Amino acid sequence: MKFVFTDKKVTLPDSIHKYAEKKVGKLDRFFKEDATAAVTFSVEKERNNKVEITIRSSGTFFRVSESTSDMRASIDAAVTTLERQIRKNKTRLEKRLRQGAFERALDVEVSTFAPDEPEEGEYRIVRSKTFPIKPMTKDEAILQMNLLGHNFFAFRNEEADGAFAVVYRRNDGDYGLIEDEP
Repeated sequence: MKFVFTDKKVTLPDSIHKYAEKKVGKLDRFFKEDATAAVTFSVEKERNNKVEITIRSSGTFFRVSESTSDMRASIDAAVTTLERQIRKNKTRLEKRLRQGAFERALDVEVSTFAPDEPEEGEYRIVRSKTFPIKPMTKDEAILQMNLLGHNFFAFRNEEADGAFAVVYRRNDGDYGLIEDEP
């Protein structure tokens, strides 16, 4: 597993990075050799130490965020939550989805910008993502949305001949589907 560490508004000793690498590295058994773990450390208000871990393996993302008063405790809590999430969804994938669901490659490029002063009535885009939209089933799209912790997910619906579609989480806890007209 490859590691990418980011420290936001905090300077940490290498021992914390090594500790995180050791703990997150234990999850390597769940992934193929192409897995990448992005670990972001930050300090929130009132001295809460926040750790965000995103693991990308063959186009599938697992993301978790934990915040405690100690950075090592935050790492431990994040790894525990991530392991629980991985186990839960690996089983679900084996039962519900077709073979090869973990073998998709998804290239994500993220660019962040903030214009100096937006003009009156102008919309301000603060983050932009570009990625290929892969064909998948509705169940795969819902699973990927849940793994990312998002409220919506855009995909090409295999069941509708690759038509553009969006699944989203409704306020009542169920899911909705928006499809392109043929």
